[in-house]
Amino acid sequence: MSREPNYEFQQWWNKHREKNGELFMNDNSQNPNNGFLTVEISSPVPDRSAEKDRARSARQLSWVCLLKFQQLANSLAWITNASILLLRTANRRISSPDSPSDSSASRLYRIIKFFLFLVVLLLCIELLAYFKGWHFSPPSVASAEAAVELVYAKWLEIRADYLAPPLQSLANLCIVLFLIQSVDRVVLMLGCFWIKLRRVKPTATMEYPVGRVEGENVEDYPMVLVQIPMCNEREVYQQSIGAVCILDWPKERMLVQVLDDSDDTDVQMLIKAEVHKWQQRGVHILYRHRLIRTGYKAGNLKSAMSCEYVKKYEFVAIFDADFQPAPDFLKKTIPHFKGHDDLALVQTRWAFVNKDENLLTRLQNINLSFHFEVEQQVNGVFINFFGFNGTAGVWRIKALEDCGGWLERTTVEDMDVAVRAHLCGWKFIYLDDVKCLCELPESYEAYKKQQHRWHSGPMQLFRLCFLDILRSKVWQFL
Repeated sequence: MSREPNYEFQQWWNKHREKNGELFMNDNSQNPNNGFLTVEISSPVPDRSAEKDRARSARQLSWVCLLKFQQLANSLAWITNASILLLRTANRRISSPDSPSDSSASRLYRIIKFFLFLVVLLLCIELLAYFKGWHFSPPSVASAEAAVELVYAKWLEIRADYLAPPLQSLANLCIVLFLIQSVDRVVLMLGCFWIKLRRVKPTATMEYPVGRVEGENVEDYPMVLVQIPMCNEREVYQQSIGAVCILDWPKERMLVQVLDDSDDTDVQMLIKAEVHKWQQRGVHILYRHRLIRTGYKAGNLKSAMSCEYVKKYEFVAIFDADFQPAPDFLKKTIPHFKGHDDLALVQTRWAFVNKDENLLTRLQNINLSFHFEVEQQVNGVFINFFGFNGTAGVWRIKALEDCGGWLERTTVEDMDVAVRAHLCGWKFIYLDDVKCLCELPESYEAYKKQQHRWHSGPMQLFRLCFLDILRSKVWQFL
């Protein structure tokens, strides 16, 4: 049965519909007997006045234009300052040296300045040709009308006939060098995988007990000289000296040399006081300061090795001022020399205490981790040679004397002595599981200085050692 319509509710609804007619429409007025209601929702009429209020006034537009103009002016000022700084840096780098005796360097700088002037002149010619549209239809010598067109046509012939072939040869040479480097990296990675898979690592023929043992013979411990070269190291001198002085080695068989090249008298007094403190504790430690500071670190080490008492020692361990070896460092490295009379160097890995300080230290950690774990480990296992890192290593003093000792001819004295020692037939061992704590540069300025020091000498060293490498007996083993 159908439900009877509710007329009372219908009348109440019609009254409310008349009051709010702009929102609801009821179609039942034409057919009051159907029981359905039709509701129509009308959208509100847009308020044109609000859009007009949101429109920017002329003053607002002027402020926006001024803001854009200020941003453009700041960008132009930054580009101008950067260009001026770049020009000043280039002028400082290619300026002639003050020393008149270095004629070869002066000649090289003059060639660089002439080349720079020629490049700028050719760039101006190319810009002129671009604005003239000669790049789309280059003029020939026969069709050139003006003198400028004739000069540009001659320049195109010179580029095609004389400059393009050597440049193409140089590009091919760069491709070959890139392929050689890529093959070298692939071989190193495969060697690292092989070492990890087979668990290959250098093993010592003997081990020293940890700590002091009653009744042990101190004569079983060789004489070890420990050197700490430093220069104005106000922040880290206490850590490095303290870490070396607590090495687990018989005190009568070890001597510590603090090689201070500081020119700050306050720093000198602080380091002297630290050395005196450890002397009072029974540590054999000496303080050395050169009056004539020549040769930087190489000159400092060379001066220390010239002391008469050094002849009593068999090995020398070197630590930079920001390195802190573990107490068992010598007991893990010295045993590898036992039974290997041709072994000159035992190098250990660096461990960084601030590797997670910022993005720069994290990137340096990745780079140096590849250097230690892949490059040095693979070269140490397969060819017994790698570059000395300048610190955290133990040298046989006889090997240093055999290869000529520390020389001041380059800024990479560690690489220099390593190459000369290997050319003399000495072998190296790298220990990846023995780590020495140190710090990474945390600022870009300190990082830039470090990298400049590391990369300014290899090419000079290559020039000095190239003929020695060709004449060396290393090629007999290849």
